[in-house]
Amino acid sequence: MIFQDLNINVSNLPLIGEKRREALATVGVYTLEDLLYYVPRAYLDRSSVKPIGQLIVGEECTVVGEVQRVRLIPAKKRKILKIEIMDSSGILTLNWFHGSEWIQNTFKPGDTVSVFGKVEFYRGNTMTHPDFDIIDPDKDALNTGGVIPVYPLTQDLRKSGFTSRSFRKLFALILDKLHPDISDPIPEKIRNENNLMSFIEAIKQLHFPGSADLLNKALYRFKFQESLMLQSIISIKKRRVKEQKNNTKCEKAGEILRNLYEHLPFEATEAQKRVLKEIYSDFKGDHPMNRLLQGDVGCGKTLVAAMAAAIITANGYQTAIMAPTEILANQHYEHFKSEFDRLDVNCCLLTGKTPKKQRDLLLSEIASGAIPIVIGTHALIQEDVLFSHLGLVIIDEQHRFGVDQRGTLIKKGLHPHTLAMTATPIPRTLSMTLYGDMDVSIIDEMPKGRIPVRTKVVLPKRLPGVYDFLEKEMIAGQQIYVVFPLIAESEKIDLKAVEKGYEELQERFHAYNVGMLHGRTKKDDKKQIMQAFINNEIQLLVSTTVIEVGVNNPNATVMLIENAERFGLSQLHQLRGRVGRGSEASWCILVQRNQTQISTDRLRILENSNDGFIISEEDLRQRGQGDLFGARQHGLPDLKFVNMFSDRPIMEKARDTAFTLIQNDPQLLLPVNLNFRNYFLTHYADKLDYAGIG
Repeated sequence: MIFQDLNINVSNLPLIGEKRREALATVGVYTLEDLLYYVPRAYLDRSSVKPIGQLIVGEECTVVGEVQRVRLIPAKKRKILKIEIMDSSGILTLNWFHGSEWIQNTFKPGDTVSVFGKVEFYRGNTMTHPDFDIIDPDKDALNTGGVIPVYPLTQDLRKSGFTSRSFRKLFALILDKLHPDISDPIPEKIRNENNLMSFIEAIKQLHFPGSADLLNKALYRFKFQESLMLQSIISIKKRRVKEQKNNTKCEKAGEILRNLYEHLPFEATEAQKRVLKEIYSDFKGDHPMNRLLQGDVGCGKTLVAAMAAAIITANGYQTAIMAPTEILANQHYEHFKSEFDRLDVNCCLLTGKTPKKQRDLLLSEIASGAIPIVIGTHALIQEDVLFSHLGLVIIDEQHRFGVDQRGTLIKKGLHPHTLAMTATPIPRTLSMTLYGDMDVSIIDEMPKGRIPVRTKVVLPKRLPGVYDFLEKEMIAGQQIYVVFPLIAESEKIDLKAVEKGYEELQERFHAYNVGMLHGRTKKDDKKQIMQAFINNEIQLLVSTTVIEVGVNNPNATVMLIENAERFGLSQLHQLRGRVGRGSEASWCILVQRNQTQISTDRLRILENSNDGFIISEEDLRQRGQGDLFGARQHGLPDLKFVNMFSDRPIMEKARDTAFTLIQNDPQLLLPVNLNFRNYFLTHYADKLDYAGIG
């Protein structure tokens, strides 16, 4: 049977019965194509063959020899299978202690075999339970003698009888039967320009590499293919935005902005001025703005957002600002209200907690356009929230919202301007992927007079002295955060640690008010506790990472983080940004309880740098792309091949290729691009949100 249709069900493939079909479904393998992309998790280099006479006890190696004798020797509780093989330099004994019946029938005197295992010594050189191949001159070895794939095995796969050996046997049968004319999703011109293997050649090298060099070429091809598809999504989205007409053109900056700017209690930074110019230029352009604003905690993004809203309001349009938490939405509301009240510009707050009577009144005023600036949480995307003329959508902490949530809010206007904000500095490769369809602005300058937070790693034995320091800060009228980790897998244990820490700190600092906050704190209680902390009615706040985003207390000068080694670097940097927001010197103290060289090296990075971009690059390198941002939140496909830290050159090359491809053939209708189009629409069309190809 020759396989040309990659969509056939795996149940139609050799060696796959019902149990194996069900097991493969648990890892997302339903079709032949899914199976071909079931990527080995590792490769073993068993290509160098060693003579038996040169074997060293303890080493792992490949040996090729002729079977001399096959013996099943009785022992007390089991039988031992012993097989002797010989080459021109000596004899090697292979031992199996269980499950040896089928192996006994496999080996016959006179067979040439290749074996791989660890060399031991018992009355001569031996290997126990080695991998092996009977050498057939007409077939390549599957398990020894080359670069050997090792496949990921879940419990379900193991129960159905799958091993790496059986996967290799399955792929050997399938790859031998693949039709040579299976369509290649990458156009031939692009393959030639980038020196890429064909699909057929690359898939064969992926599962049975002829050499390490050929394997690398196959991996390069699939990394390029994955990047090309991903960047094509981004290119199509960006093109769709550029094709939209700007229905919210701003002909003037307006008096509201002038008054807002003139009454600032401090001078705006040059970075803030530069970013505002970029935004205003977008407002005047032919297409709606689609911009990402990056900047560390405390750099002044909210002020830029307020100035953008001032311009939109002066031109007769509305602004919607969506924040991921009620705490952050309340904070934005208080900031905007304080700035716009004196300018006679109405702002309102809409959250899940807004009473029905008040909510109904607000909805009416929003729909009529009487309220130009609306701030809220996910409550903004409910069906009954209607705008008169929504001109600007501001999404704070963009990565905390799903694609559908962001799209729903944007659809409440007719192609409104979009400003996404994040306080998490994003490495260039990640930004290129997550936000490649957006123009990017960066506030890379802190407000004048801001003192950088000093960071120090301490061991638990130093805590008595640290607590004395905390008390001195509180005597001086300052406030303290103490943060404990809360990991989903061990939430109950972590909550107990928070509660125990709270009790111990209450006892140590009995002369002060100590508060506690965690994810299970009721919403009303959480709001009261946060307000009490902001009012300095609580001097020391014990918390989990719920305070990572949204708490602005300029009076807090110390952030002490327990078990700091359990946090990612970017998260620690975010937490550190909660202090140092006033004019006093501030500290971040990282308590390292599990002392390893790796954790020590990681935490030293925080000690030595306040640059969020340096820290996020290092975090990406250490933790991997999946941990930093959930790909599903961004509507992105899972990446099987691309590593965003090490594969940046490939991604940039694929990006240029994708943008050129879509520019030259926006609908992918040219005959040379039809295979690409079919593959792209089959696998990636659902990732295009509201900006698909027709």
